Amino acid sequence: MIKKSIPIILFVVCAASLNSFSQDDINHLLLKNYKPKSIYHIPVTIPEHAKFPVIDMHSHPYASSSKEIDSWVKTMDEMGIKKTIILTFSTGARFDSLVNAYSKYKDRFELWCGFDYTGYDKPDFGPAAVKELERCHEMGAMGVGELGDKGAGELYSKPVPGYGLHIDDPRMKMLLMKCAELHMAVNIHVAEDYWMYEPADSTNDGLLNAGDWHVNVTPDKLNHEQLIQSLENAVRDNPKTLFIACHFANLCTNLDEAARLLDKYPNLYMDIAARYAETATIPRYMAGFYKRFQNRLIYGTDMGMDKHMYQVTFRILESSDEHFYEMESFNYHWSLNGFNLNDRILKKLYWQNALKIQKYENEK
Repeated sequence: MIKKSIPIILFVVCAASLNSFSQDDINHLLLKNYKPKSIYHIPVTIPEHAKFPVIDMHSHPYASSSKEIDSWVKTMDEMGIKKTIILTFSTGARFDSLVNAYSKYKDRFELWCGFDYTGYDKPDFGPAAVKELERCHEMGAMGVGELGDKGAGELYSKPVPGYGLHIDDPRMKMLLMKCAELHMAVNIHVAEDYWMYEPADSTNDGLLNAGDWHVNVTPDKLNHEQLIQSLENAVRDNPKTLFIACHFANLCTNLDEAARLLDKYPNLYMDIAARYAETATIPRYMAGFYKRFQNRLIYGTDMGMDKHMYQVTFRILESSDEHFYEMESFNYHWSLNGFNLNDRILKKLYWQNALKIQKYENEK
């Protein structure tokens, strides 16, 4: 008994000793407590609002009351956001309640619905889901999204997710064809950033987040490459359906692959939502990507509804600022840089490309 207790005592003593070290001691500094501050005396841009009018093509029903919706609209006015697309994930009563909640500002918010996967494991799945899609469209849904597949199938839709259903599953064909008929664009999230698939060790570039956001690929889940392929299959096989692959299709670390998809499929757009920190580390390459695909990229946030959040996105897109940190916003140790996009590209990114999608929605 005594011999068995010694390692436990030593462990407790060692743990207590480690916790007693000051974070000022570089030899015992925890990575999560590493919060660098730029020492460079260089220009700092704090945008008061967007340079041009903005349509935010990727947001969610963050506001939980009419008062919060009022406050959100006030912030949108201050920041130059003319309209926000609310990706609800929802069908049925939940979608209807959200339509009612945002109905006071019909000109400021556009709601998209999800898919109803009730009975998707039954042989007769399809017609009822199509009927609910049509009903949501009549209720005001202008598009579908955000669908989400991180390996195990569609997991975002409420109240019934479609676990096991990937976007290229034959059972999805009827719904995607109906989207084309109704001119409802489909916003889909496939995979995650590549560092989430890498071992969470000393070589992982996204280690500050990798522990919490690690993707564990098992035999019953698609990996990153397979998920990108499922997206391509659906886009290829449904040429009349307009797809928006959100977050650059989670190809931030392989923009050559993103470029291949955009070059090959005219019915594919990508939104830039919630991938500002992931791309502001490579400003020259990203600026070139924006220039090349200025007609196919759309602005989105996906990060809440506060003023500072919008300002950070505008700073990255519009300014030429260098080596600044936004660790509270993004939790990366990376320093960020502005893309200094020109006015022509900004106008397309902020609202002109979104208007093309809205024109698609209104074509009957």
